[in-house]
Amino acid sequence: MSDRIPDAGLEAQGIETRATLYWNLVTARLVEAAVARNEGKLSADGPLVVETGKHTGRSAQDKFIVRDAETESVVWWGKSNRAMSPEHFAALKADFMAALKDKENLFIQDLFGGSQPENRVRVRMINELAWHNLFIRTMLVRPDESELRSFVADYTIIDLPSFQADPARHGCRSETVIAVNFTEKLILIGGTKYAGEMKKSVFGLLNYLLPVDGVMPMHCSANIGPEGDTAVFFGLSGTGKTTLSADASRTLIGDDEHGWSDTAVFNFEGGCYAKMIRLSADAEPEIFATTKRFGTVLENVVMDQVTRQLDLHDASLAENSRGAYPIDFIPNASSDNMGPVPRNIVMLTADAYGVLPPISKLTPDQAMYHFLSGYTARVAGTEIGVTEPDATFSTCFGAPFMPRHPSVYGNLLKERIAKGGVDCWLVNTGWTGGKYGIGSRMPIKATRALLNAALDGSLNHAEFRTDPNFGFKVPISVPGVDSAILDPRETWPNKAEYDATAAKLVDLFVENFAQFAEHVDEGVRQAAPRTPATA
Repeated sequence: MSDRIPDAGLEAQGIETRATLYWNLVTARLVEAAVARNEGKLSADGPLVVETGKHTGRSAQDKFIVRDAETESVVWWGKSNRAMSPEHFAALKADFMAALKDKENLFIQDLFGGSQPENRVRVRMINELAWHNLFIRTMLVRPDESELRSFVADYTIIDLPSFQADPARHGCRSETVIAVNFTEKLILIGGTKYAGEMKKSVFGLLNYLLPVDGVMPMHCSANIGPEGDTAVFFGLSGTGKTTLSADASRTLIGDDEHGWSDTAVFNFEGGCYAKMIRLSADAEPEIFATTKRFGTVLENVVMDQVTRQLDLHDASLAENSRGAYPIDFIPNASSDNMGPVPRNIVMLTADAYGVLPPISKLTPDQAMYHFLSGYTARVAGTEIGVTEPDATFSTCFGAPFMPRHPSVYGNLLKERIAKGGVDCWLVNTGWTGGKYGIGSRMPIKATRALLNAALDGSLNHAEFRTDPNFGFKVPISVPGVDSAILDPRETWPNKAEYDATAAKLVDLFVENFAQFAEHVDEGVRQAAPRTPATA
């Protein structure tokens, strides 16, 4: 039911269904469909407001990769990459195909993952929900009319929230399943209405495919300064990637997923996916403005059913309320979602221990060490079961999405840093004046001022001290920033307690990095933190 139907339809993929097929509908038609089907409601200012039910974040424990000849020796099997047998996947696929046959309506989008034409994957999304189809159309890169006609998918993702998996039959953990088959080029998502599973599945595809071609996939935001200087911001959910990259003085490339090729930093996506809870019009005006635009999809944002006004401060549906919107809703977004290779790399961490300084300068060896460590605090709501910040290490600042061994991504990063003479920074957007529960969150204005000084080059000329625990360089003073917060130890009322907490964090780093030690060179091993003898 569309004039945007490709020459190669579902039958070419061996998919049979009685459903009415809605191909590549535009935003307005998908919003109409979602409202007509009672999947969501329009707010007073135009966004579509939906609820995701019990799944308000990713179901990280329910994601599996089929372990076969293609993946056996390539995938980094373990906590983040759980194995599913080909036999279990075959049973799951058969049941998905049976479910597709009985659907009355299906919504299909043909999309690109990746803005650089030579480094992209063609993805066909098949959805039972109109709003899920709208979400993924918003989030990925949209082909033009001529590209749609000749579109042939590299990978297909079938997303059926109503599907209930059977752990015994399908080899999964619960009724929710995300199963990735790289050999069959097929991803099956069932039992969850959380739309973020779709976008992260495409991210996982690119993280698997691009390193083979020497392209560095990154869980990061990216923007470009007025002098054409690109900065990338690594970080897990809740560390500030979206907020800090949406800077009115810089051009936004993207807020979450990018590739670093020989010629460019390019966005994997065509949209942004921002946290909405307690969003501030003063601190985040560009993102706040998207909550008043038709075409934005708001997940689990509380809305008055009479006035249709939003309450962004109400977390009763989810702490992880989200907004998906096209990247061009940000006024200063890049027209082609690309920029030059980076001049600065920023690694964001939300340190729940209150030990790390608000900004530090890293050597290339230290950058690789902290990239492989991926230290942060998981923030409430981004994953099922996380209700408050919890110190964690997520290698490459995105372990759940990295199918290959972390050293593959770490070595790519180190090579590209060395080739480009890139400045590297570690920025703590977490706690100061004490650990979580005692101290306070780092002021966003201070973080922005420190970042601006790093990105415009002026911070390189500051006076630095060497951190006694981590060995990186920390500025002593920065114009416009209260010098008191630059030395975290001095912000703690009890200095002995700070020393003990810092020693604990150092031990956690060392213990975590042991798994990577044999895969890196001596310089990176020497970049490890050490507790000073006087502590």
